[in-house]
Amino acid sequence: MIRIGMRDARAHRRRFAMSAVAIALGVAFVVGSFCFREMMNNQVADMMATNADHDVYVRGSDEVTDGDGSGEGGASAGTGSSAKEYNTIPVDLTDTLNAVEGVEPVSVTYSVSGLVLVDANGDAVATMGSPTLGIGMSADHPWRSATFTEGTYPSGEGEVALHAFAAERSGLKVGDKAKVVYQDGAKDVTVSGIFSTDAAQAGAIILGLDPATAKHYSDLKSDETDKTSVIGVYGTANGGLPLTGEQQRELADRINAALPADAHAHAVTGDDYRAEQTKSTQESLGFIQPLILIFAVIALFVGSFIIANTFSMIVRESMRGYALLRSIGAAPMQVFGTVVVQAVLLGLAGSAAGIALGWGMVELIAAGLARMGTPLSGAVAPSPADMLAGLLVGLLVTLVGASLPARRAAFAPPIQAMNETVNPEKPVLRRGVVGAVLCALGAGAWLWTYRIALTGGDAPIGLGWPLGAGAALIVVGVIVLAPALVGPAGATLGWIPAHVFPVTGRLASRNLARSKRRTANTAAALFVGLAIVSCLGVVASSAKASVASIVDTGLKSDFAVFSASSGQIPDDAEQAIRNVEGLKSVSANRFILGAKFDGERVNGMTFAAQDSLFTDVYAPQTQSGDANEALRDGRLVVGETIAKDRGWQVGSVVRVTTENTVVDEDATKKAQEAYQTSVQSQVAQLQAQLARQTATRDAAGAQATAAKIQQVTEDAKNVDPAQFVKTKTVKVDKELTVGAIISNNVYRTCVIVNDELGDELGTKQTMFTMIMYLTAEPGQDLGALKERLKDAVKPYYVVNVMDRDEYKSTMSSMVDQILLILYALLALSIVIAVFGIVNTLALSVSERTREIGLLRAIGTSRGQVRGMLGIEAAIIAVFGTLLGLAVGVAAGVVIRAVYAADGLEVLAIPWGQIGAFLALSIVVGLVASVSPASCALKQPVLDAVSSE
Repeated sequence: MIRIGMRDARAHRRRFAMSAVAIALGVAFVVGSFCFREMMNNQVADMMATNADHDVYVRGSDEVTDGDGSGEGGASAGTGSSAKEYNTIPVDLTDTLNAVEGVEPVSVTYSVSGLVLVDANGDAVATMGSPTLGIGMSADHPWRSATFTEGTYPSGEGEVALHAFAAERSGLKVGDKAKVVYQDGAKDVTVSGIFSTDAAQAGAIILGLDPATAKHYSDLKSDETDKTSVIGVYGTANGGLPLTGEQQRELADRINAALPADAHAHAVTGDDYRAEQTKSTQESLGFIQPLILIFAVIALFVGSFIIANTFSMIVRESMRGYALLRSIGAAPMQVFGTVVVQAVLLGLAGSAAGIALGWGMVELIAAGLARMGTPLSGAVAPSPADMLAGLLVGLLVTLVGASLPARRAAFAPPIQAMNETVNPEKPVLRRGVVGAVLCALGAGAWLWTYRIALTGGDAPIGLGWPLGAGAALIVVGVIVLAPALVGPAGATLGWIPAHVFPVTGRLASRNLARSKRRTANTAAALFVGLAIVSCLGVVASSAKASVASIVDTGLKSDFAVFSASSGQIPDDAEQAIRNVEGLKSVSANRFILGAKFDGERVNGMTFAAQDSLFTDVYAPQTQSGDANEALRDGRLVVGETIAKDRGWQVGSVVRVTTENTVVDEDATKKAQEAYQTSVQSQVAQLQAQLARQTATRDAAGAQATAAKIQQVTEDAKNVDPAQFVKTKTVKVDKELTVGAIISNNVYRTCVIVNDELGDELGTKQTMFTMIMYLTAEPGQDLGALKERLKDAVKPYYVVNVMDRDEYKSTMSSMVDQILLILYALLALSIVIAVFGIVNTLALSVSERTREIGLLRAIGTSRGQVRGMLGIEAAIIAVFGTLLGLAVGVAAGVVIRAVYAADGLEVLAIPWGQIGAFLALSIVVGLVASVSPASCALKQPVLDAVSSE
């Protein structure tokens, strides 16, 4: 029986090929998702081993849960984000660490984000979504994993070293002139050296900065200049090489014994630190694999229909052979086994192709990322476990798809099978009733969700569950109901073809009703793909329409200003904009970090704004209170969502607290005086020694002592004053009143205070401008004003000035970029559906060989036969497309209502896109009919008529 199954598989290899494509695509997504996840995991591990290469790390000993213990933009020795946060530690712990036996000179490694490198041509150097990061490094405090291939470390603010990738992207060489845009503007620099690292940096532009420069700009972004989150320590026990695990533990123990108890610091081994950071970062990227697996499920789900139709075709053509086997004594399970053998062969072939395709897909993605400026060094080859998973998935889907046809072959009565009367199609009424009930339940869940969303209420279990349950019920319900809809759909959709082409049109619509289940299964392949695509289309169109509505009806200002680097607009750039003539008002939103309300942070943003925010930028949609008056009077203006979450109303008194680190003038003065006293004492001792040496006529000793006095004096003159700056934490505690609650979409999750309150609650380091809105004076030429604004911000390279249309276009393009990849991946389900239509028509042609022969014998032309099959295919495609569009648009409408409070305020249905899908479905059907029609016309008329 195995040999018979293999023989049948060889006989139907062409039809197997179409099913193999469906399996291969689904398995490719499965294997590709695992490969991509492993590539990202390997990349993270490689980068962590390179970027966090210290032997021991000293960090806080107290775990914090609300982020209070970490400084903004402070010093770090590694990259990545930890799931746990610890209290910050004093920077001056380096003195304690330097006294520990077995350590190289210790200093804090400062990093600065949000930089921009400008090449010699004046062009900003950037890559796709990757940051530009400056890291403090010098010969005295090197980065062990950095190897200089040219030049050397930077010295002073005027020099910078480049990572090899940054040098490649910028075209800069050692000695070239360039610019680096810092928070306070652009600085001229010279390239001092080029270095490489073992791991690729995933497209990041890495700059080596003089440690003092890195500290200066890191401090500008931090409210705790005397604190850091972590201090890295290199050990000397291995001769300059990384310490072994045991050596790391010994060094960490010695450091822990030396750390003062009041420092709240603890040393951990580098291996433990890297493992923790690697795991956290890998987990944060874990959403990628489920996303890709979703498309794998879609592809395999759609492909299962093709597999079922393929085996239905094979079983139908081989039914007489199976009946003969049964009549000579073959057991039903033996016949079943012959079909299973074919399914196993198909599954193995499709899975093997899918594994290779998935591997190639990830290699292609990696190559594409490299071309776009994000090179990755993580391995992409699938592991044995990945290949086994893909193989098992492909086999399982194939066996499931082949099981029903195999059962039909095994248990059909031999006499009926020989007479070709086997298994006439069952009535679809009962199935239609079940499908209709499921659809009604799903629609009821959606309607309930929609009504609650419109009223702004909350469901006891949230709106996500009824939304998801309704989608599952409707999708399953439509698939179950579809056979009952084939007859009415064929008559309705075939009405126009039947009148335009009286013979072929009527024959095509009648032929569809002869195999309702098979037709419905084929249409289901398109239904699933189009439902998802059209749902995303409605959501995307609504998102863009909502943004356009905000700009067109809500935004009053003429220009918006953003920063393309860290998002922070440099202070000098802000002042340059304010100095431009022709502006009526400049509104700068300054974000306040760390503000707490009644002891808790709100789930949103707190920022300070000018009075012009509600008069010249966005007119407030006031739910209660007067927003303009509240902002002027120093009361809180609260977004509707936050007010609802916290139970606030106009008149509610809220205790607002912030903790800011400020310069301790007294402590700083004492530190400076102590240093001066120390220098004076040292100079006095040396002068006394010089006097003694002069008295004893020790010329050599006197000369050396005089040199020491001069060196001490010079060192005192050149000492960095910042090292004496002492800070203290000042807690601001104010009772403020809620003055207004507003429902503007852009401010639903915001708490707004005026500038005066903002200055009291925050500091210059913790408050920064992210966006500015500019309103022109009446009568100004907006085009000329825009050019003046561009000229004003040109020296800052990264500051973008956009008018209203550009602002709206930018917001819409962000939505399009997100959906582009989704559309491309979901298009594969439509490709698979094409193979399904081909299979269905091929099976239909096989079953109607004699019928088609008779039609040709009585004068039907070859063109009419092709037209009949083309109309059949087009009706199937349109049927599936209409089902998908109906369900997808309905889903999009409900999703838009559910997330209206999050920005989807305007419902927009993309009718043009829907029309394009319908037109495309007709083309898909016609293309899919070409191969079956050719097969139908190849067979001579007499052979077809006499076919048994």
